[in-house]
Amino acid sequence: MALATPLRSGFAALRDEFEDIGAGYLAACTNGLPPARAVEAATADLDLWRSGNATPAHYDVLVSRARTAFAAIAGVDIDRIALGSQTSVFAGIVAASVPDGAEVLCVDGDFSSIVFPFQQQAYRGVRVRHVSLSALADSVHDDTWLVAYSLVQSATGEIADAPAIRAAADAHGAYVLCDTTQAAGWMPLQPQTADAFVCHTYKWLCSPRGVCFFAVQPGFAEKLVPVNAGWCAAEDPWASCYGPSALLADSARRFDVSPAWQAVAGAVPALELFAGADIRSVHDHDVALGDALASSLGLEARGRAIVTWADPDSDDLLRLTSAGIVASGRAGRARVAFHVWNDERDVERALRALGR
Repeated sequence: MALATPLRSGFAALRDEFEDIGAGYLAACTNGLPPARAVEAATADLDLWRSGNATPAHYDVLVSRARTAFAAIAGVDIDRIALGSQTSVFAGIVAASVPDGAEVLCVDGDFSSIVFPFQQQAYRGVRVRHVSLSALADSVHDDTWLVAYSLVQSATGEIADAPAIRAAADAHGAYVLCDTTQAAGWMPLQPQTADAFVCHTYKWLCSPRGVCFFAVQPGFAEKLVPVNAGWCAAEDPWASCYGPSALLADSARRFDVSPAWQAVAGAVPALELFAGADIRSVHDHDVALGDALASSLGLEARGRAIVTWADPDSDDLLRLTSAGIVASGRAGRARVAFHVWNDERDVERALRALGR
């Protein structure tokens, strides 16, 4: 089986980071695999910690490198990047800033971290309305303050029409929050389509769990209250470890949450690897494999790295896992995902396991 799209130069070097791992691993949408350089860095950091030499100053450098790398991935200025550890925390900052009585428009069945924080604001009249992904752009109206959605839906792999959602929001004076956790690392991002991106990096960006970013445009940042502000959110963090008050950073660092140091140490090499990669070539590779599997299963090839199909009793998921394939099931559907470590042999493995 030949890939539908030839790989561009430089992709082989990216794949080399995953040499000898990943065969039969079709679960980047659940948890990414670490590139070799990330494993080396995480191991070295554990040794540094064990020796007593893992100082805060050492981690400050790594946090700065991580922020710089994600700024390149997101295509925004570094001053627009906040760093934390969980998607729901950054969504919670936005949720706490929604005006009393305003409407937030969400996708029916979207991942809970981009929905639940807004539902907790009901006590002050914030209204959350759910529509299908296909109807999202057409459902924005003048009462909508915010559209919150995932660029790639976790349960189905559906890809949102980000430009159409942006245009609809602009037409009605609404803001846009986009979760790119299931997109960044295999899809080129379009920063102009959202007022803020949130992205956890442990899936397609192949980082340890515990490194999440918030990329926020200046006009929207002015509307947000840094409800989680701690010492890391200060203009001078190391002079702001104690009360009674501190000046918060002028940049998006005012939304920083104290970083998970060991996770950042492992994430930096992975983030820098993807920041320097041709993401379009990654996209073409992943999609070619996803479309090949979809076509062979009699499904429509839709240009997605995540392929899902109805599996209400988990029979197909059991067939895959019994054959040694790592896959997942979500919302009554079998789910597989293809990333840089996969090749056409993984498509063939899946088809054999499914009896096709």
